[in-house]
Amino acid sequence: MRAQGCPATGTVAGGGGRLGPEDSTRALVGATVRFGEVGNPDSLARDGSCLERFDAVVSCLASRTGTPREAWAIDHQANLRALEAARLAGSTQFVLLSAICVRRPRLAFQHAKLAFQQALRESGVSCSIVRPKAFFKSMVGQIERVRRGKPFLVFGDGRQTACKPISDDDIGDFLAHCLDDHTLRDRVLPIGGPGAAITPRQLGEHLFALLGREPQFRQVPVAMLDVIIAVLGAAGRIVPALADKAELARIGRYYATESMLVLDPETGRYEADATPSTGKESLLDYYAQLVSGAAAPERGDHAVF
Repeated sequence: MRAQGCPATGTVAGGGGRLGPEDSTRALVGATVRFGEVGNPDSLARDGSCLERFDAVVSCLASRTGTPREAWAIDHQANLRALEAARLAGSTQFVLLSAICVRRPRLAFQHAKLAFQQALRESGVSCSIVRPKAFFKSMVGQIERVRRGKPFLVFGDGRQTACKPISDDDIGDFLAHCLDDHTLRDRVLPIGGPGAAITPRQLGEHLFALLGREPQFRQVPVAMLDVIIAVLGAAGRIVPALADKAELARIGRYYATESMLVLDPETGRYEADATPSTGKESLLDYYAQLVSGAAAPERGDHAVF
C-alpha cells in the first residue's frame, strides 16, 4: 500500500478483534506491516516506528464498542500516544480518521474523540481531521435476514434519518490524498460517498427490488430503546456490565434518530446538499454485488446488525 507513490508502514493493534495477523497482512498488501500495542508507548516506539523517521502518521484508531472505558482508552489515550510517537518519529503531519457523529456529541466515545481532536489541534502538528458519514460495513447486516424471508428493520418509519455511506477504498484514497493536498491541512473534513443521501427505508426498498420481492418492513419504536436504556442504566448502578450495555443502547438510539450528514449550526438541521461527496463506489451498487454474489460482506468489528 502506497500513498501517492510513497512507501507506507502499517502498525496494527493486536488483541480482541476479529482479524488476525494474517488477515491484517493481506489487507495491507504492499505495506510494511508491524504489530504493536497501541496502549503501550514503549511498544509504539519499539514495534511500531522502530525508532525510524516518518514524514506523516495516519491514525484510524477507534474503540470497538464505544463503551466509556474503551472509548477513553482508545479514541483518546491511544491516539495521544500515537501523536507522541509521531513527534518522536519526526512527523510533521497527522491525518486522523474520526466520525461525523461528533458534531452533536451525546455519547462517551464522541466526547473522547473530541478531546483528542482538541489536543491534536493544539499540538502544533499539521493535521487533517476526516469525518466520514457512514461505512458500508455498518449497513449490510440485514441482507441475510431479508434473504431468509424476514422483514427489513427500521426505527420509526425509516425516513427520519439519512446518510451518504462511503466505502473503505474510497475513504482510504481520501486519507492518502490528505497527505499531498496542502489545502486539506489544518481542517476538519466531513466527507461522504458519491450520490444522493439515502434513508434506511430507501435502502430496504432497494434491497427488496434486487431480490425481486415486495418490500416488507418491521417498524421498531424509538421509545422501546428509551425503555431499554432506562432499565439497563438503573441496573448498571449495581452490575457494571449492564452499564456498558446501557451505553450500547444509547449508541443505537443515537444512530436511529440522528442523520449522518453535515449539521447546520444555525438551523440545527442536517443538510444533505451541504455534505461533500467523494469516491466512486456507491452503497446501492455494493448491495447489488452482495446480492449477486460478486462480493462478500466485510463487517469487521464495527457491525451494527
